[in-house]
Amino acid sequence: MSYAGDLAPATAWERVAAGAVLVDVRTEGEWQHIGVPDASALNTEPVLVQWNLGNGSNNPEFLAQLQAVVPADKELVVLCRSGARSIAAAEAATAAGYTAYNILEGFEGEPDRYGDRVVNGWKNRKLPWR
Repeated sequence: MSYAGDLAPATAWERVAAGAVLVDVRTEGEWQHIGVPDASALNTEPVLVQWNLGNGSNNPEFLAQLQAVVPADKELVVLCRSGARSIAAAEAATAAGYTAYNILEGFEGEPDRYGDRVVNGWKNRKLPWR
C-alpha cells in the first residue's frame, strides 16, 4: 500500500475532529449536484480539489492545487464517490510528502441491486453533508 491506509467514514470524521484535513476529490459537478461533506460543526470545511476533470481526464494540477491550500505536515483523509479515485489521490498525496488516508465507501457508497447508492458511504452513514 502506497498511502497511509483506509478508514471507515466514522473514523475519518474522528480524524477530522482531531485536526486532519478532509479532501473531497470528486468533480465540480458532483459537488454541485450531489452535495459535499459538511464539517462546519468541527469549525472546518472540506478542501475541494478535483482528481478528475469533468471531461474524464486526470487533473494535471491536482497536487499543485492541494499544496496551495494544505501544508504538507497536515494529515489528509481523502474522499470520492465510492472510494476508488480517493485511493489514487491518496497515493499521489503520499508521494508528495503528505500522510494521506483513503475513506472507504466514499461519499455516496456502493450501489444496491437497482443501482441506487443507498447502501453505505458518508451520506448513508448519516455523517454531516449539504
